[in-house]
Amino acid sequence: MRSSLADFLRIKKEIILLVIIVSAATLAVSTIVSIWLSRYHNLHFPSLGTIQVTVVEVYGNDINYTQDGVPFIDWGTVYPGMATNRSFYINNTGNTLVTLSLKISNLTFQDADNRNVTGNLPIESPLNLTWNYNNTVLGRKEEIYVTLTLTVSSHPDFIEYLIAYDVTKFTFDVVITPVEQH
Repeated sequence: MRSSLADFLRIKKEIILLVIIVSAATLAVSTIVSIWLSRYHNLHFPSLGTIQVTVVEVYGNDINYTQDGVPFIDWGTVYPGMATNRSFYINNTGNTLVTLSLKISNLTFQDADNRNVTGNLPIESPLNLTWNYNNTVLGRKEEIYVTLTLTVSSHPDFIEYLIAYDVTKFTFDVVITPVEQH
């Protein structure tokens, strides 16, 4: 039996060597691809959103204030494709009934050297900001509790942009305004 195994190995040594080389090459390529993909899966960056409001005020829970008293939300570290929630109160400070709208403005991406790299975004809307507000009319001095949900795009072109421009953080304004006054 031993001689037959030794004879087999001697005869098939080129094939065995080829199998070993292909296996090692496959392992090396898999490792390199895994390391490259880990950049995508571990891609994260901090974000702040300044809140601009008219006719209403925001406060409580996840609302913070700058030294100048400007409200902002610290979204913390966000990851492409994952949703992050922040909640707070909105109070109608005006004398009329209002329905509110929500939008993002002044979106800015920055690299590790704090340079603005916002130009040439590969997709139209890299951020999606929604809320659980259902267009309820807010009465005078009435307050509601809302939750905003921020989702960063996981579109491959956007991921490539983030990596190519070494994006490490971004900021934007959350704009809450009355759609109509009653």
